[in-house]
Amino acid sequence: VQLQASGGGLAQAGGSLRLTCATSEGTFSGHTMGWFRQSPGKEREFAASIRWSGGDTYYADSVKGRFIISRDSAKNTVYLQMNSLKPEDTAVYFCAAGVFVGDWYKTGPQDYAYWGQGTLVTVSS
Repeated sequence: VQLQASGGGLAQAGGSLRLTCATSEGTFSGHTMGWFRQSPGKEREFAASIRWSGGDTYYADSVKGRFIISRDSAKNTVYLQMNSLKPEDTAVYFCAAGVFVGDWYKTGPQDYAYWGQGTLVTVSS
């Protein structure tokens, strides 16, 4: 499984960016797809996840109401629409995939087996 994140860049506070995670596999029907972020000197933290089958979503409190995760099954692509950006959203963003038994909305980086390279998001005040 290969994941490739893109779409990062520079945005002003209050602005928007959309991240894209392209996948190599033909099907992710049993997977949860997640977005994580990591700021300098901080641990990687969960931002959002989506269950590929059904499209259920789950968000960290810090991004709830501002970020929207979605997937396009035909394109095998996951998106993270980031609105009302804040300077504290500045981080390298990673997409990840995992297959879970039981709860699908896991938030720990250690729970996800597959990772893409990061894409840098910088939000200026």
